[in-house]
Amino acid sequence: MHVNDLLDLIVQYGYPAMFLSLWLGIVGMPIPDEVIVMTGGMVSSLNILHTIPTFILTYLGVVSGLSLGYILGYRIGAPILDRLAKKKRIGSYIQKSTELIHQHGSYALIISYFLPVVRHVVPYLVGINRMNFLRYAMFSYTTGFIWTLGYFTIGYYFGQNIQYIGGVTGLLS
Repeated sequence: MHVNDLLDLIVQYGYPAMFLSLWLGIVGMPIPDEVIVMTGGMVSSLNILHTIPTFILTYLGVVSGLSLGYILGYRIGAPILDRLAKKKRIGSYIQKSTELIHQHGSYALIISYFLPVVRHVVPYLVGINRMNFLRYAMFSYTTGFIWTLGYFTIGYYFGQNIQYIGGVTGLLS
């Protein structure tokens, strides 16, 4: 999917498209979450959608998608992880995420937000490890708010250059 396709979906379906595009990120939507969040800021700056509801739904899309990963890890656990680990590309991210958790504990939830793919794996792993949900939420939701606010603001003020910015954030991550 291309950014223009995402923009078309948002223009056509509005707020639900914003929320679902981020919520579906957990299952591997082919547009980076950073670009989706910046697109939310951009459509707000262009008055396609109202800023406050767009930000709220963007934030809720981010944290609910990652919470789904936590819940799947907690409920289903290792069988899915073992299956995913066999895939070469995903296996390396699982390894990086595991190391991050061992080195930093709960703080891995904060660090992982800024690492593509790892941000989706860490909640799953802490769910498998039975981290208390309130502890998970405290770290993940607070960091998610700051992360979403940052990328949303970039999209709001620099939205005309969203594809370029998305490419740069992909290089930096």
